[in-house]
Amino acid sequence: MNYRHAFHAGNFSDVFKHIVLTLLLKSLHRKDTPFCYLDTHAGAGRYDLNSEAAQKTGEYRDGIRRLWDMNPLPELADYLAAVRASNADGTLHYYPGSPAIARFFLRPNDRMMLLELQADECSLLQARFSGDRQVVVQRQDGYAGLKAFLPPKERRGLVLIDPPYESDREYEQVTEGLKVAHDRWSSGIYALWYPIKARPPIERFHRGLVATGIRKMLLMEFAPYPEDSSFRLNGCGIVVVNPPWKLEETLRRLLPELLGVLRQHPAARTGLSWLVPE
Repeated sequence: MNYRHAFHAGNFSDVFKHIVLTLLLKSLHRKDTPFCYLDTHAGAGRYDLNSEAAQKTGEYRDGIRRLWDMNPLPELADYLAAVRASNADGTLHYYPGSPAIARFFLRPNDRMMLLELQADECSLLQARFSGDRQVVVQRQDGYAGLKAFLPPKERRGLVLIDPPYESDREYEQVTEGLKVAHDRWSSGIYALWYPIKARPPIERFHRGLVATGIRKMLLMEFAPYPEDSSFRLNGCGIVVVNPPWKLEETLRRLLPELLGVLRQHPAARTGLSWLVPE
């Protein structure tokens, strides 16, 4: 696998994904009982925006930089607090990956399991959370981890499935992985991220998800660019299984406002619909 997230950290896709992740994690705070967070493709955990990789693409400038420099929308306060926690001096230098975002929202009795197959990324992740008793890091295939670690002992929680989609079979693997996980733990919240480049693979992906027979799938898409090129990341989507109460209502209000900040073209759009209702 050649994908390295350091080139893309903090871009519009990260911002969208981590805002949704924050909303999901905060929803788990509504009950006092502990929860478990499982990340199947955890990455390195944190990224230096002054690194050669980040500076080469500069993608963060049209993502987190725009939010950092503005008065945040009220709904983004929690997300931005998690990002600011990685930048204690008040200067945007680091962008937290999903593990760091999730760790920010763990309460003392909550825990998380981070799976990462790439050796160098996993080593960075292990070093970052060394000694943290609420965090387990494993070098493991994320799809195998869905079978190995679900259901969690807490019986409450969230699974993020966020692969790089380099393989032609990745959409099928996500669908198969979700089916395995849901069969083992039907009450968990699942968030499936995917890129928007060419539309036909996404349509097949959606049909495959519907064919699993799983209910309660909320579909959201965020596309700052028009879908006129398959050689660029035009946008991204997330399918949430078992979405928490009021998530749909919050996103209907928030996504158009976020698009107003991160828009790159007049044809930019957001979408929110039920792929499968209850």
